[in-house]
Amino acid sequence: MTADTTLDLLDNDPVFHLKGGMLTMTVVELARLSHDHFARQLAEKVEQAPNFFVDTPVVIALDKLADKIDGAALKALLATCRQHGLQPVALRGGEDFRPLAQSAGMVLIPVGRQREKVIETPAPAPKPAPTEAPQPVLSGGKLITEPVRSGQQVYARGGDLVVMAPVSAGAELLADGHIHVYGPLRGRALAGVQGNTEARIFCQNLEAELVSIAGQYKVAEDLRKEQHWKQAVHITLAGDSLKITSL
Repeated sequence: MTADTTLDLLDNDPVFHLKGGMLTMTVVELARLSHDHFARQLAEKVEQAPNFFVDTPVVIALDKLADKIDGAALKALLATCRQHGLQPVALRGGEDFRPLAQSAGMVLIPVGRQREKVIETPAPAPKPAPTEAPQPVLSGGKLITEPVRSGQQVYARGGDLVVMAPVSAGAELLADGHIHVYGPLRGRALAGVQGNTEARIFCQNLEAELVSIAGQYKVAEDLRKEQHWKQAVHITLAGDSLKITSL
């Protein structure tokens, strides 16, 4: 084989591949324009689950915004998001927002037909009296009996989260304690979000996009390599890594 032939073969060898895929994106849906209120309320959300907001890609939805937004206001909003760990990658809205998206170096995503539902975060639970040692099982908790749809977020502050139904891709479960899913888990599950290393995750069918305990996590790409993928599992934290075993 000559050198020219070798060069020709290298030229024809593809250096990249285009593949279709579905990525889970958190949507920040603006209802009204108030930078001070936005910054304060975002800070409160981050305080509830700090590990969840580390380098999280988000879409800024403007289609339900009652106020007019200009380039300066958008720039300030994007800066606030980045200060709290969110990474805005796109705007969502009508075609009239395209110049605004282009001015910020972002893409514009048309308004989809998906139905979204917001589940309110429960009020803070009273802090327990100090004890000599931390308790691995937290009091309180939350029970969900209906399917958790894409775009929904459920947070059990100060306790465990029990879901008696399927969890769709794009949904997010957060708990200070354990997470129990009596059905397929296809979204994200973050247990021990306040740093409880004794927290655990239980599910009847592991198809998650991400699982995390006390900040240590595995994403779907890693989970698919596990022998327990699409099986009933028990997830615990062992040192700095997650341990997945059969139920």
